[in-house]
Order: sequence, then C-alpha cells, then structure tokens
Amino acid sequence: MFVVEQNCAYPDADGRDPQAWHLLGWLESEKGRRLVAYARVFEPGVRYAEGSIGRVATAQEVRGFGFGKALMAEALRRLDTLAPRQPVKLAAQRYLEGFYSGFGFRTVSAPYEEDGITHVDMIR
Repeated sequence: MFVVEQNCAYPDADGRDPQAWHLLGWLESEKGRRLVAYARVFEPGVRYAEGSIGRVATAQEVRGFGFGKALMAEALRRLDTLAPRQPVKLAAQRYLEGFYSGFGFRTVSAPYEEDGITHVDMIR
C-alpha cells in the first residue's frame, strides 16, 4: 500500500521492521477482510531518541472516514504505554503537517526531501 501509492517503486525494507510494533487496521465487509490502515511504532532509542511513529498509511478508498485519526490515536496510546509521557517524533510529509498538528505535533525542522517527497520533522 505505502510503496505503490507514494510512487516509490523500490523495496520498502529499511531493516527496522523487526524493532517496530505494527498497527494494522482491518475493514470487514461482505467482500471479506481487508487491510486499510497501517503504522509502525518505535520505542524511544530505536529510530530516534524519542518514541516514533512512521509509515502511517490508509487506503485511498477509506480516507475521510476517520481511519487515519483512529490509527494515530492508537499509535499514540501504544507509545504512551511503552514510554509514558515521553516525547514522540515523526518525519511527516509536508502536506500532512496540519493533520499531525491536530495531535499536538509541532514542526521542528526545515523541509527536506526524502525519496522525492518533501518532509518535515515534527515532535509532540
């Protein structure tokens, strides 16, 4: 889902999957069960000094129904369980700064390019 939609046709293996908690959002329908949301959660010290959330993705057909907000809320709950009241950092695609700001994140870096997409670092 992430690799295809982001138009980054390369292996998405950064070697961090074994160190991450993986959140999967499933949708049950008459057509069966489908994966429609995904995120990785890292405890402090794994990706950054802070806890981290990454690879946040929702399937295009379910956007606007609150899946992304529910996914982020659950990711933040998980991090608070793993590292209570600790800062959380993420590398956000710049056009999603407003989305993450709604969860209390603030931009802490200048824009930078990663895989041809403009990102900013954000901390909560």
